[in-house]
Amino acid sequence: MIFIGDDWAEDHHDVHVMDQAGTRLASRRLSEGLTGVRQLHELIAAHAEEPGQVVIGIETDRGLWVGALAAAGYQVFAINPLAVARYRDRHHVSGAKSDASDAKLLADLVRTDRHNHRSLAGDSSTAEAIKVLARAHQNLIWARTRHTNALRSTLREYYPSALAAFEDLAHGDTLEVLRRAPTPEQATRLSLPAIQSALKRGGRQRYIAARAREILAALRTEQLSAPAAVSAAFAASTRAAVSIIAELNRQINELEASLADHFETHPDADIYLSLPGLGAVLGARVLGEFGDDPNRYTDAKSRKNYAGTSPLTVASGKKRAVLARHARNRRLNDAIDQWAFCALVASPGARAFYDQHRGAGDTHHQALRALANRLVAILHGCLRHHTRYDEHTAWAHRTPTAA
Repeated sequence: MIFIGDDWAEDHHDVHVMDQAGTRLASRRLSEGLTGVRQLHELIAAHAEEPGQVVIGIETDRGLWVGALAAAGYQVFAINPLAVARYRDRHHVSGAKSDASDAKLLADLVRTDRHNHRSLAGDSSTAEAIKVLARAHQNLIWARTRHTNALRSTLREYYPSALAAFEDLAHGDTLEVLRRAPTPEQATRLSLPAIQSALKRGGRQRYIAARAREILAALRTEQLSAPAAVSAAFAASTRAAVSIIAELNRQINELEASLADHFETHPDADIYLSLPGLGAVLGARVLGEFGDDPNRYTDAKSRKNYAGTSPLTVASGKKRAVLARHARNRRLNDAIDQWAFCALVASPGARAFYDQHRGAGDTHHQALRALANRLVAILHGCLRHHTRYDEHTAWAHRTPTAA
């Protein structure tokens, strides 16, 4: 067996090779890309006969380089950078740090402590594609939220009637009206037919006349006004924000369609969609973050720990506390929290479980987290046995006093 630490940067990798006794066999700096991977294979071939004899520690679980290592058959451990920092403190109390020393540190870590870490997940390419699309979709939604908040702040400075007329600033209604009337003065000159035309262009198909009258009344209410020059400057900012948000809406819709298409081709899609509260987008997010490696989670508890839904017990001496788990996959945890909220309506069993916790004195978030923890366990069982969700099977065994 040989053990390799790979400290990666954007354009290079520092690698350290050692044997089972911790003796240094080689250390080099390799360039990122095909040439660097070829040099690494040559370096490994000089010290190992089979790919299975090679154990590599690296502080990331994605990228072309990591994919090449996994494809070669090496045992790859993606080590959390926080764990590496704690391990570094055990060996370097002075705080000294360098790329070369970190490579040696990673090699030592997988040589002595790899049993405490998880090897790289063997997810399928379909699951990886779903994960990429789901994260990109979520990133665009977050970007839209940032731009919408900025637009709200801008309108508050000079155009309060627009805030009175529109609650959702990212909606097509809002964007089309603001595109036609980016200043309060232009808004007061809008006619009812012009607003109706804008609403149709924004995608509205029902109650157009009634909604147009509401908007017209709100835009013509008396408000404080900014000087003309200032209003014109803000209007330019508003037009830019409207264009950006409209394009984000379009790209989000396109990504959502692509995400749904990829998700529906996955063998486990029917199982995810059978669970209450999960649709194509939310189900794709959960699947993408969990992955589909059947050996990644040994039991339901390990899946719940990864999701961050299981409680964390801190006990020392006479003190004992049960806390929420903060070391977690935050994207996954956000998706599961939303899933639990949606399940309250879709599943009578989930609603009863939530109500039991609320009746026992839990806050809304505590009860929702307990429900999320239960739903993850149900998902694990469905995936393990390759069965669709069944309401009776999932909840019938729960007693009225279940916690």
